[in-house]
Amino acid sequence: MNKDWSALPAKLEKYKYPLLILLIGLALLLIPTSEKRSDPAPSAQEELAALLSQVKGVGEARVLISESGVIVACTGAADAKVRLDMIRAAAAYTGFGSDRIIILKLRT
Repeated sequence: MNKDWSALPAKLEKYKYPLLILLIGLALLLIPTSEKRSDPAPSAQEELAALLSQVKGVGEARVLISESGVIVACTGAADAKVRLDMIRAAAAYTGFGSDRIIILKLRT
């Protein structure tokens, strides 16, 4: 179990360039950046709200998605067919069951 540490540099000689590239890459990863994205991708809530707003009868729609469910508020929620369509769309998009989706009438 006596290890010869003096032979280690000779063994690492053939790996010196890959190790050098690895160290440079790690150093570059540690450099902080303050650049912010100017046009972030829309969130799932924004995408679903935009889609629902385009459905006939829905009107303006706002969406809140949490770990436990989905809340949709829209101006057309008084119509039962519109509510059913929104529940189906929200369920398909988020994967939540209809018991986890609440449709509310948005104040006009």
